[in-house]
Amino acid sequence: MASARSTTAAVDQTAQHVSQASSSTWERITSWYGENKALAWTVAGVTVVVAGGSIYYLSQPPKASEQDKKAKKDRRKAAKAAKAEEGKAGTEKDTTAGAPKAAKAEEVAEEELPTVTEESVVSLSEQERKDYAAKLKAAGNKAYGSKDYNRAINLYGQAILCKADPVFYSNRAACWNALGNWQKVIEDTTAAVNLDPEYVKALNRRANAYEQDGKFSEALLDYTASCIIDQFRNDQSAQAVERLLKKVAESKARAIVEGKEKRLPSPTFVSNYLQSFRVRELPEGIKETDDLPEGSGLWNLRKGLQAIHTRTGEGYNEASQAFDKAVEAGGLGQHEAYAYNMRGTFRYLKGENEAALADLNKSIDLDPALVQSYVKRASMHLEQSNRDAAANDFEVAMQHNSTDPDIFYHRAQLHFILSEFSLAATDYQKSIDLDSSFIFSHIQLGVTQYKMGSIASSMATFRRCIKNFGDKSDVYNYYGELLLDQQKYQEAVEKFETAVEMERKSVGERGGMNVLPLINKALALFQWKQDFSAAEELCQKALIIDPECDIAVATMAQLLLQQGKVIDALKYFERAAELSRTEGEIVNALSYAEATRTQLEVQEKYPQLAAKLQGMGAGMGGPAMR
Repeated sequence: MASARSTTAAVDQTAQHVSQASSSTWERITSWYGENKALAWTVAGVTVVVAGGSIYYLSQPPKASEQDKKAKKDRRKAAKAAKAEEGKAGTEKDTTAGAPKAAKAEEVAEEELPTVTEESVVSLSEQERKDYAAKLKAAGNKAYGSKDYNRAINLYGQAILCKADPVFYSNRAACWNALGNWQKVIEDTTAAVNLDPEYVKALNRRANAYEQDGKFSEALLDYTASCIIDQFRNDQSAQAVERLLKKVAESKARAIVEGKEKRLPSPTFVSNYLQSFRVRELPEGIKETDDLPEGSGLWNLRKGLQAIHTRTGEGYNEASQAFDKAVEAGGLGQHEAYAYNMRGTFRYLKGENEAALADLNKSIDLDPALVQSYVKRASMHLEQSNRDAAANDFEVAMQHNSTDPDIFYHRAQLHFILSEFSLAATDYQKSIDLDSSFIFSHIQLGVTQYKMGSIASSMATFRRCIKNFGDKSDVYNYYGELLLDQQKYQEAVEKFETAVEMERKSVGERGGMNVLPLINKALALFQWKQDFSAAEELCQKALIIDPECDIAVATMAQLLLQQGKVIDALKYFERAAELSRTEGEIVNALSYAEATRTQLEVQEKYPQLAAKLQGMGAGMGGPAMR
């Protein structure tokens, strides 16, 4: 849906192709929050914010007690006092017993450095081991600062023989990092983390090595743990989480796309794409009264066009098969271009883009005056971010028929996506002037006025829509969305309820019902009253009617997550990824799933962090979605 609550151009591109009523899953879900259209939820006390397709973590630490404040102040003093002891460029001070001797160890002459081996270390006393370890570590820091990494590695290795200190392992890992030996970095940082599970620098260093080695899931886990330990104060780590969520999601999305069965999306999606074109009567030669041989090309073409009107998944599958058979059977005469147009339409909806484009090209070759083929091809070009090709298709279509209102309506959608609202409004109005009976031109004009900041004009347009199209559920659904955006909750809910009731009366709940008003009502009740129970029930109803509605699935995932039902939420996020039609939508769905999964893995791998998360959550106060 190219609606007033669109968040990004990428999201809006998907919105344009499914028409007004069925925006991409992530446009709706990322629109739950106020002015910046961001969505936040809390997993075990951690707020994850999604804005413009990106995901990152935020947290507000609990209010510190006086004792905590004093401890923090003491730590700062200690850190300042020990500053001189820190190694250069990534190496660290010794935080364990014996550290005070490290300052003097820097002064140790080269010939005074001890040489330690696995054999000799066993004969050293405990104090000698501590002294030797401090001297060797200090010398290692000096070698590291001089970029003599191999010598530094040797010195840190001897220090480790004297004392298995996590700092020594981490410093040696810094040397391996400088040499680009990622496996060694991982080995040493793992040893450091095993000794100190909350060693942030080692976690970050290992995470970087994992990322460099292409192990994105492992890197994401470490950076997330690091963020939790640091209470999300480290911007670099938070940015790394965002970056890796995208990398992990993109990697998994490619695998899903390659193995994904090409099939039609949910009936809600298909219905809203098809209804973005004006309804046309069956052409001469294939009307219901025409006697056509069963199984012939024309018979199948008519069968497909009739099946579309059921607005059910079964009907759409029947239509898709009928259009395939119509083209295969041939004998279509003057309707051949139309048959290719319709087969291309359903191939496009199934994600068979190359085959769909070939069909639309064939349709245009057969009948250059069939302007709908140009409009549909423009949609494909736009989805592929080829704006110039899309604009050219609209221009050529207009040369063939400058009075076709669908051309102006869909060109307006292009302008809307590109935030060219003035041009969009002009084209919507032109579409209305040519044919005022098409409800979506009026609705989209009102939405565009809203986006332009002309709230009064927008509301007036919708009031006229209700007067002229009061028997259509769509006008109430869209009007409700704008009211919801203005936080006029009760009015919005009333409009959604009207839309739901009209849908039930017109098509019944068993099939063909547009479930978006149900989902919008769920979102409204959640935002208004934080009524999880009612919102979840509405989403469940939507899924009974349309089990493959990605919007309903993703909304359920969010509601479950808000209630702390993390494992159930994860299943719904993964289901949303399965149902998503384009690779971009799959990436968005998987980003949510990976964020949720990683939180669970962190708590499993680092049990001590679960309490820290709960503590941060307690300090945040109030509902996660405000």
